[in-house]
Amino acid sequence: MLNIRPALACLLLFATSAFAAKPEGKATVYKTVDGRELKLYVTKPENWKKTDSRPAIVFFHGGGWVGGAPGQFTEHSKHLAEHGMVCVQVEYRLLDRKNDDPPVICTEDALDAMRWVRSHAKELGIDSDRIATGGGSAGGHLAAYLGTVDQAKQEVSTKPNAMVLFNPVYDNGPGGWGTQRVKDRYKEFSPAHNISADDPPSIVFLGSKDNLIPVATAERFQKEMKAAGVNSELRVYEGQGHGFFNHGKDNNRWYNETVQEMDKFLSALGWVQSDNQ
Repeated sequence: MLNIRPALACLLLFATSAFAAKPEGKATVYKTVDGRELKLYVTKPENWKKTDSRPAIVFFHGGGWVGGAPGQFTEHSKHLAEHGMVCVQVEYRLLDRKNDDPPVICTEDALDAMRWVRSHAKELGIDSDRIATGGGSAGGHLAAYLGTVDQAKQEVSTKPNAMVLFNPVYDNGPGGWGTQRVKDRYKEFSPAHNISADDPPSIVFLGSKDNLIPVATAERFQKEMKAAGVNSELRVYEGQGHGFFNHGKDNNRWYNETVQEMDKFLSALGWVQSDNQ
C-alpha cells in the first residue's frame, strides 16, 4: 500500500502549484449547502448562442479531496471553447485533512454539479447527450466516478458521455490510493471497481513515474474497460510524474502534447475539429 504521508504531501504540492489560474467564465451557484454557495464557472465559445446544441465538458480540480480550487483547467477550457465546446469548472467541498472521512461530500457535489449542467443544457446551449467529464488526480477520480459508479434511477442522469482523465486516482481499492479513507467501502467510490458495459468512452493521461498511480493500474483499467466493450485509450508519458500535464510546466510541453491527444479523442467522437485535421 502507498505510504500515506508522502502521497498526501505530493497531492497537496500538486494542489498548491497547479491552480494559480483563476476560473474563467460566468460564475453560477449550482447548490447551497450549510449556508455555503457552491459555484461553477462556464466558459463559452465567442460565437455562442443560447439556441446552440454544443458538446460540453465538466472539469473537476485535483488536490487529494482536501485541497485545490477551480482554475486548474482554465487553459483547457479556453482551448476547448475555441474549438466550439462549452466548458464548466466546478467548485466542490473539500475534506478535512485532519480526519479520514470518505469523500462523500465530494462525490455528492460532483453529482449535483453534473445534474445541474444537464438539467440546464438548453439555457447553456449544449447537447445533453454530449457532456464529458474531465479532471486531474482527485478531480480525475470524480470525473471517473460519475462515469462508472451507477446511481439510483433519477430523472436527470449524472452519467457523462465521455471521460477525459488526467492522472486520475481511480483505483481506491486495497493497495490503491485513498484506501485509508474509503476502507472497506471502496466499492462505493472506486471507478476501477465499477466498470460496466454502459460506461462512456475514456482517455487517460499518466506519467510513467507517477508515484501515486502505477502504470499497471492504468493498464488494468483500460483492459477491463475494453473487456466490457467500452473504448478506453491510455497515453503514458515517459519519465513524467504526478501533475505533469498542467499548464505552465516544462514550458507547456506536456500540456500541449496532452491537449493534442485530448483533441484527437474528442474529434473521433465528432465533438470538435482537431487542429491536426
